[in-house]
Parts: sequence; structure tokens; C-alpha cells
Amino acid sequence: MMSEAIVPAGNPFWTYFIFSVLLILTGLYCITVTRNLIRVLIGMELMTKGATLILAAAGYLTGNTGVSQALIITLIVVEVVVIAVAAGIVIGWYRKTGSLDTSAMNSLRG
Repeated sequence: MMSEAIVPAGNPFWTYFIFSVLLILTGLYCITVTRNLIRVLIGMELMTKGATLILAAAGYLTGNTGVSQALIITLIVVEVVVIAVAAGIVIGWYRKTGSLDTSAMNSLRG
């Protein structure tokens, strides 16, 4: 009876919303706790996938699937650019230092 009040059976929006919040929180945890740059990139990916899922669920709920699809495509393009640039920075940092540890980045100047 309690679960019916939290997640209505007829509306899958709340299931997607809860799952997307879990994805965002997992990505945030991954970014804040780890000291490995690759894991930070994975955390960023998890957070953007959660935001994408929220946009898709909101579009389904409101009936504006066209607008939500346009926003999702824009988000995916921006996500790919950000991850490509961040991966380039990580690869350059690894080539320079041989380490993916974020604590070693305190020596950066510029």
C-alpha cells in the first residue's frame, strides 16, 4: 500500500524520475569521492545520462515529445563535445605525468 502512494502504477514517470535521480547521485558520488580522472569522466557521463532520462520522462509526461527530443539531441551533442575535450585533457595529463591521480594536479600553473 505504501509503494502505491510513492510510485503510481499507471504513470511510469516516477519510476524514470527515481532512476534518473539515482544516476545523477551516483555520478556525483563518483566525481566527488574518486581520485582517478577516468572515473571522474564516467561520473560526468552518468550525470548527463540521468539528465537525459529526466528530459525524456518529462516530455512523455507533458506530451511535448518533440521539444524533449530536440533538447535531448542538443544535450547529447554538448555531452560528446565536453567528454571529447575532457578526455583529451586527461590523455595529455597522463602523457605528461604518467598518472591519473587528481592530487598530482595541484602542481599545475597557468
